[in-house]
Amino acid sequence: MWRNLGQLLRYRGLIQSLVARELKARYRGSALGFFWSFVNPLLLLLIYSIVFDKFLQNRALGVQPYALFLFAGLLPWTWFSTALNESAGVLISGGNLIKKVLFPAEVLPIVSVLTNMVHFFFGLPILGVFLAYYIWSPAASVDPATGQVIVHQVALHWQELVWLPVVILVQLMLTTGLALLLSSITVLFRDIRDILANLLTFWFFATPIIYSWRDLPQLKRWFDFNPFTHLAVSYQEILFFPDNAFGHRNWLLALGAASVVMFLVGYWVFDRLRDTFAEAV
Repeated sequence: MWRNLGQLLRYRGLIQSLVARELKARYRGSALGFFWSFVNPLLLLLIYSIVFDKFLQNRALGVQPYALFLFAGLLPWTWFSTALNESAGVLISGGNLIKKVLFPAEVLPIVSVLTNMVHFFFGLPILGVFLAYYIWSPAASVDPATGQVIVHQVALHWQELVWLPVVILVQLMLTTGLALLLSSITVLFRDIRDILANLLTFWFFATPIIYSWRDLPQLKRWFDFNPFTHLAVSYQEILFFPDNAFGHRNWLLALGAASVVMFLVGYWVFDRLRDTFAEAV
């Protein structure tokens, strides 16, 4: 295992070329091409802004503007869930490559994770633009209890923003470990793909993305067992909440250590099942 793991750096050129191929293939034939990587998150955020400001007004005063709060958690979740969904079947769809003796099979799930990470990066500037807009033009809402107009100031603090690369690195490690694990066991148990789709739906609603964990203190114990809670909360505290301190840093560091373990476990399972892939696909 350790020898194969140490050789991953030798495949960085192959991984880079496959990621580029996947990105080009996704928008091949479209008029806007890579520009869709910016347009899609922009349209998504605009839709959320219209829906939750005009039609389904969210009254939780602590998460206003709600569309921005939602997008701060939904953007990393999209990277996470899409990468896992694609990784679950990537060895099966790439069977022709796996049957080649010298091809490193672990490259395929890693490429899925990195490709979706690139799309996540394309969405960050859109989030940044809307953050800047709400910083200079604070949102306002009406308190349903008193009828008073409350101005919600969005703020960024540089001492918190420096934690953003750490959060991304932790998510990358966790997602890659799960992707390696899922891709390897799905080759033997094809039902994993259908189970995963339903599990991710449940996981999404069990994570404080469409609601704030601050509004549900009675569920804090259950949230603590959900690894993506600590990622979502970290993104929200860094990019949305105007608190002066990144209060979730200890949980993030603990998740970082657990993510390293998850990566090693995922790679160990992948390496143990490697010899069965060519026959199973």
